Parts: sequence; structure tokens; C-alpha cells
Amino acid sequence: MSWTEEKVLKLKELWGKGKTASQIAEIIGGISRNAVIGKAHRLNLSAKIKQRTAPNQNLKKSDNRKIGRRSRFKSLLIEKDFEPENPKQLEELDENSCKWPIGHPDESSFYFCGRKSLKDFSYCKLHLLYAFQPKGKKEDASEKDMEIPPFIEKKIKSA
Repeated sequence: MSWTEEKVLKLKELWGKGKTASQIAEIIGGISRNAVIGKAHRLNLSAKIKQRTAPNQNLKKSDNRKIGRRSRFKSLLIEKDFEPENPKQLEELDENSCKWPIGHPDESSFYFCGRKSLKDFSYCKLHLLYAFQPKGKKEDASEKDMEIPPFIEKKIKSA
């Protein structure tokens, strides 16, 4: 299959209108979806961006469905003004102090964050975001297996 000038122009036109590679291949005829993708790539046509709809778009506030892990920390991501650090040494920490280590324990400048920690957590709002990263789709899919690898089981038992 060779790309004629007519086919290239048609590809550019249909690509610009947002048609999928499969649709373009069917319209042009005699070419595969992969051929369309390859040619679009060689022509440096802009990558198509899929629009995603929010999974909880249709939920009402009164709906008590389980909130996903990503949504739990969304309110923390919005907040940008965090209280200043209150550097503390190990001996100064209490149950309300953020226990996020700053620096390396071998250094004299090593300390713990010391901000006020969130209820039921060891970290402040800022360091909670570092500690609990939202999972991606691939990780969510693997969660269904729920099989714990043997090396992790050993770590859990030894902790």
C-alpha cells in the first residue's frame, strides 16, 4: 500500500476532525488502523487526547458510595498554604507532631518536620501527600488480585 497525495490529504482532514484511526482507515479504504497511526506519526500530526469523564460525575452529595483513594486526598491538594515547619528532634516529638524526617540521620542538621499532624496520621497535610500517592489505573487493576508476594509477607511478619 502506498500513500498517495489524495490519501494523505484525506488523512490530515479526517485526523483534524477528530476521527479515530480505525474510522480513517475504513473511510480511506485499503489500509489498516496501524498504517494510519504510523503515517500520522510520520506527518507529526498532533496526538489525540482522549477526554475522560469524572467517575463520580453522577454522584450526589447524599450518595454514600465508597470514595476512591485518589479522592480522599483531593482536598489536601487544593490547599497550598501550609503552616511553617517546626523543627524538632526525636526526643521532642509527641503524638501531635509530624514525624517526617528532614535530611539524613547521620547529619547534625537532621530534624523532623514538627508541624501539627492530622488525626490518625503521623504526618502533617503536606507530608501526607508525599507518603500516600494516588494510585494510577494500572495499580487499581492489580489491586483486584490482592495476592501478596512472599517477599512482602516476610517484611510484614518481621516488622
